[in-house]
Amino acid sequence: MEPFTTLAAVAVPIDIANCDTDQIIPARFLRKAVDDPDYPRFLFHDLRFDVHGGEKDFVLNREPYRAARIIVTERNWGCGSSRENAVTALMKNDIRCIIAPSFGDIHFNNCLKRGVLPVRLSDDECAALRAQLHANPGARVQVDLSAQQLTGPEGSAYAFELDPFDKERMLTGLDDIDLTLQYAEAIDEFEAQRSQRIGWLTP
Repeated sequence: MEPFTTLAAVAVPIDIANCDTDQIIPARFLRKAVDDPDYPRFLFHDLRFDVHGGEKDFVLNREPYRAARIIVTERNWGCGSSRENAVTALMKNDIRCIIAPSFGDIHFNNCLKRGVLPVRLSDDECAALRAQLHANPGARVQVDLSAQQLTGPEGSAYAFELDPFDKERMLTGLDDIDLTLQYAEAIDEFEAQRSQRIGWLTP
């Protein structure tokens, strides 16, 4: 996956508490191939588009929020089902960071495994950031993972916590397969020794 180090980008305020994964990507799109050219439209599809495909008055359909790479939202983001497609839909829209007071646990881990940084701030801090973004459409937020700090549009700094293991995998861009392959030599050595010790078990 793509490493995450720093990001300075337009941020969009999404004022939806308990935004579940079915809102992020409706279930009827889950069987679509990830290389489908329409995949970016699946993100918040039913909030963004009407039954004829026309745009509704949703914040991501407004300029200059269309260019956002950071979402600042309400509590319990990504609750509901465990679908990884919710993270895929974010990535297809170039979203690399979600800032919220709390997350659905599985979605939080899916974000980390796919390269989308989930940042927990307090309810008040998230509300303040969203207010700044509403007041200044197109304003940017800066995120520094190494320092575990983000800077809001008005210059205020916010510290955030992240497990050291998760921080390292985000900084280095290591997904689960990459982490396993770091031990490829040790695995090969174990398999060779195992064949010698109990080769009779091997067909």
